[in-house]
Amino acid sequence: MQTLQQSPTDPKFVQNPYPFYASARATGDLFYWDDYQMPMACTAASVNTILRDRRFGREPIEPLDIPDHLTDFYAVEAHSMLELEPPRHTRLRGLVLRAFTSRRIKALAPEIDTLAHQLIDQFPKGDFDLLPNFAQHLPVIIIARLLGVPEDMSDQLLKWSNAMVRMYIAGRSRADEDAANQAAKDFTAFLKGYIDARRSEPRDDLITHLIAAEEDGDRLSTDELITTCILTLNAGHEATVHTIGNGVKALLERGLNWPEDTDATVEEIMRFDPPLHMFTRYAYEEMEVFGHTFRPGDMVGLLLASANHDAKIWDTPEVFDPARAVRPHAAFGGGLHFCVGAPLARLELQRALPVLFERCPNLSLVEPPRYADSYHFHGLERLMVRNA
Repeated sequence: MQTLQQSPTDPKFVQNPYPFYASARATGDLFYWDDYQMPMACTAASVNTILRDRRFGREPIEPLDIPDHLTDFYAVEAHSMLELEPPRHTRLRGLVLRAFTSRRIKALAPEIDTLAHQLIDQFPKGDFDLLPNFAQHLPVIIIARLLGVPEDMSDQLLKWSNAMVRMYIAGRSRADEDAANQAAKDFTAFLKGYIDARRSEPRDDLITHLIAAEEDGDRLSTDELITTCILTLNAGHEATVHTIGNGVKALLERGLNWPEDTDATVEEIMRFDPPLHMFTRYAYEEMEVFGHTFRPGDMVGLLLASANHDAKIWDTPEVFDPARAVRPHAAFGGGLHFCVGAPLARLELQRALPVLFERCPNLSLVEPPRYADSYHFHGLERLMVRNA
């Protein structure tokens, strides 16, 4: 296993990490990323194998040493499906899926269409940033409606979400940590009030259905409900914003309008430039995987975006091709922790993006888009366009 060095905050890498990924794949299925001090899976084979190997998981073997200034943030994380393994993960995911049904998600399609049209009707005249005017507001409003919280809270929800997800970026500061902890504390207090209200006055929203979800007499606790709602917003919103921005960028840079095959185009957007580039796992036993010996407690990074550019799976993977035959990709992870919100994310993209290109057939870039310094996330800092 070769050792490679690459700062995740280097401006050149931030703008285009794919050449580094290609260099890493050329060394084999695993490499050691010196800047992270851990091995990384970088091919489709290694990423997908480890995602599905139950000898790896999200929960650390030893409890994390949580500093006092992050107690509120990790109080939320303690009940997150994203961070748990069976049997707790199995129980939580089962209960959540009883409320987060495909029927309930599909019923949002007309609302997504209408909201996309409303946001486009409000586009500023002249040059404007598509991210705050479309990509950011559409998913947060949909999630607010899904949860049953007031839409006029969407700006505050955005602030809390943006603050909390900065805990996952490379080179976070103490100020980032303090802001994330305060956001977790405030978001928790807000949701507790809404959950208490829904217990006494049920409505047709996700919070009510999560409260009612039951399996073998078991229900979600208030803390689990709060964390699930926060995870729904933070994971669902952040990824969808980046995917909308990255997808519009890819199409406009190539002078493309919306292709005929919507499903294939959405899958290619997610394969080509996904919103999350790295996820981690812990080894739970001593084992040899792809020639490397892992010991209990060792961490491994899974480079999802690198797996999506593996030439062993896709011809000319560096080319954005909406007509490409659809194949499974790693943008939503895989295995036990495959993204619960994947159907909602796909639906938002499948409904909102065709509306955008139909309503704005002359949409064009005003300046070269730049990515924000927010690795492991990969999304634009702004997307200046002209709707002439």
